[in-house]
Amino acid sequence: MGVFCVGCFTESIILLYNINIIIIKGKEMEESDSTPKSLMENLLGLLRVRVKRGVNLAVRDVRSSDPYVVIKMYNQKLKTRVIKKDVNPEWNEDLTLSVINPNHKIKLTVYDHDTFSKDDKMGDAEFDIFPFIEALKMNLTGLPNGTVVTRIQPSKHNCLADESCITYSNGKVVQDMILRLQNVECGEVEIQLQWIDLPGSKGL
Repeated sequence: MGVFCVGCFTESIILLYNINIIIIKGKEMEESDSTPKSLMENLLGLLRVRVKRGVNLAVRDVRSSDPYVVIKMYNQKLKTRVIKKDVNPEWNEDLTLSVINPNHKIKLTVYDHDTFSKDDKMGDAEFDIFPFIEALKMNLTGLPNGTVVTRIQPSKHNCLADESCITYSNGKVVQDMILRLQNVECGEVEIQLQWIDLPGSKGL
């Protein structure tokens, strides 16, 4: 009797959902290239973005905010749950994106949820996954847990609030980031990147 893999099933559902988004909204793609098969052939894999927490987010209600995070890549748009009345929220939530072009930056935006009016923006940030992809291509195995593979420093060309380390952790390569939100008076968001290989995809 075969073993049912809940994780594999979940990632397959996520992939199909994201492919449907690209097919429906991907206006720049030629019609002949918009089939699930051709998308799978161009797909590098899945990027799991763990949205950990927000730090010192802006106040948008009377004394606090009801924040949630939205991430966008290509025409994919995913969001976390809303956390009520907290400017230091802990989401610890995974959002999974289909990756075709590793040079495409990902945009993260924080919003304040309002019941009776339009949700207010609480800042945004962009982050680059190219260094992470390059580290993955090294096919590292058997390194001591916690080994730092690459360090990315904050600069005027990125939204990093502190040094970002790509590390070998529990047999996987991950990248931790603290993003300083732009277009707002204050606030940071902590995230972690992890890669998921998919059978049948182009791969790295």
